[in-house]
Amino acid sequence: MAPRAHMSSGRLSQGLLLLWVLLGTGLCHTDAVTTSFSQNAGTSPPTAMSNGTAQPMERNYTYITQKCWDYFVDLMRNVTMEELCEWKVISRPYSELRSCLESWADHLNYSYPNALAEQYIFQSHHLYFHNCTLEHPVYFDPPEDVLLAMIIAPICLIPFLVTLVIWRSKDGKAQA
Repeated sequence: MAPRAHMSSGRLSQGLLLLWVLLGTGLCHTDAVTTSFSQNAGTSPPTAMSNGTAQPMERNYTYITQKCWDYFVDLMRNVTMEELCEWKVISRPYSELRSCLESWADHLNYSYPNALAEQYIFQSHHLYFHNCTLEHPVYFDPPEDVLLAMIIAPICLIPFLVTLVIWRSKDGKAQA
């Protein structure tokens, strides 16, 4: 496996990654088979399926997404269990994964978002972020039927209360 080159911004050099991918893809392969990515059980990415009519661009993108996933897993190895839900810590690896998937799809004229990229994003959430909860709960609007009941009930009570006040004030007894 080729060493990763880090730029001062912490991003993987796209030129070196492209060179690494092109040297490792084996562009002379003519048959496309179902490919299953396998690492250890805890970090295996989604399975990429390809049929016999797959274009070389799709195979290249599939290979590149595997490298994006490997880089993400490598970055996540530096994150402790206590830090998994801290956005300041995980934003870089998560953004690197998303950026890598998006930029290579764009570079290869492959649509984004696409099913394979979404599978990698979902896999990252399933493996790393499934136990994250919000410290402060986010409040949502109530369902529409409850909201309508809360609006209509006071509106309907107003005429009743006005009628009650008028009826009580017409009582023949003067209040002093």
